[in-house]
Amino acid sequence: MNIDAFPQLEIVPVTGPITGAVVVPGSKSLTNRAFLVAALARGESTLSGVLTSDDTVHMATALKQMGVEIEALDATTVRLRSSGKLKAPSEPLFLGNAGTATRFLTAAVALADGAVVIDGDAHMRKRPILPLVEALTRLGVEVSAPTGCPPVTVMARGGFSGDIVDIDAGLSSQYVSALLMLAACGDKPVEVRLRGDHGIGGRGYIDLTLGVMQAFGAKVSQPSDGVWRVEPTGYVAADYPIEPDASSCTYLWAAEVLTGGQIDFQMDTAALTQPDARARDVIMSWPHMPAVIDGSQMQDAVPTLAVLAAFNQTPVRFVGIANLRVKECDRVSAVCDGLNALRAGLAHEEGDDLIVHADPALIGTTTKAVIDTHNDHRIAMCFSLAGLMMAGVVIDNPKCVSKTFPTYWDVLESLGVGLKHPA
Repeated sequence: MNIDAFPQLEIVPVTGPITGAVVVPGSKSLTNRAFLVAALARGESTLSGVLTSDDTVHMATALKQMGVEIEALDATTVRLRSSGKLKAPSEPLFLGNAGTATRFLTAAVALADGAVVIDGDAHMRKRPILPLVEALTRLGVEVSAPTGCPPVTVMARGGFSGDIVDIDAGLSSQYVSALLMLAACGDKPVEVRLRGDHGIGGRGYIDLTLGVMQAFGAKVSQPSDGVWRVEPTGYVAADYPIEPDASSCTYLWAAEVLTGGQIDFQMDTAALTQPDARARDVIMSWPHMPAVIDGSQMQDAVPTLAVLAAFNQTPVRFVGIANLRVKECDRVSAVCDGLNALRAGLAHEEGDDLIVHADPALIGTTTKAVIDTHNDHRIAMCFSLAGLMMAGVVIDNPKCVSKTFPTYWDVLESLGVGLKHPA
């Protein structure tokens, strides 16, 4: 389907179980981590299973601006050649609304020599980065972000001088990952320490970061909870396989249970190591989902789970999701608004919690819901699930799925889901 020709897309409810085989794209989280670490490794690295999407293209383009050679060998395999150094680019690095690329590069460009400006689109310019900026300053990096959000200017001097840095990761674990990946490129060991009670959301993504770092030769230990010691090893070029994206799998798992279908993922999705993989068990519990779901360690799966909960037998409260307010949009409010568009009073917010008042009687009904995606890929994809069960669900700006799952609508069609331009 040529999605660019459809400013809006209506989902046609299915009449039976969806079936078919799909290829889930590679993990965005792993792709962008592997791109950066391979770029900091001297020599030639080959990455397989790479995701090509808006976010990863922004990362690759920025690395090319800084002297890294990146060659596509096929649709999912990329070769990187690097001197192990980053050159200051001649123009600002524009990263769209790619949070991983923006946070990771804000730290990594300290290894260049010269002024580097990191910027993004209007959405990215509202996403906070001040905790990372303050942490880099404590490492001796000259960096400024006057608004507390991008654009960020780094006066890079080829490295950093500090060996202990604390970070408030309450808003994003990506701040920690950014510091850890930078720390391996120092000239002495660096300790990265969490501020606060260490109860950060997305801790599993820090584990993903450490796994990629170690695959490229880094040595990291954890002397105590919330403290990582990174040795000054630098990185060694390596070949690295990227697993399929668990967040993308959540929509398809949910489509399976809603329709009683069976999808051949052509791999064992239970073996996925990304944090959102833990959402699979919750999804499989439908229509008897838990009364309370803690989304802190599977944040990107929460929109999927919330839409699924709309058709559950009993209400569901989502807790631990405050960080969703500073994603591509305020996802707590966006999901709440979308659910209430399906049926008034279907959801409400209590502080940072989201309560979904389940109503299985919605299945088979008709709505006039036009879902405002806020240009957020996850809002578009999660509400497509509602369209499987209810007539009249319209997704505004459906092409925003290109951020992480460019072929999403094609995949749904391949499974027998009807899509049409709304009347």
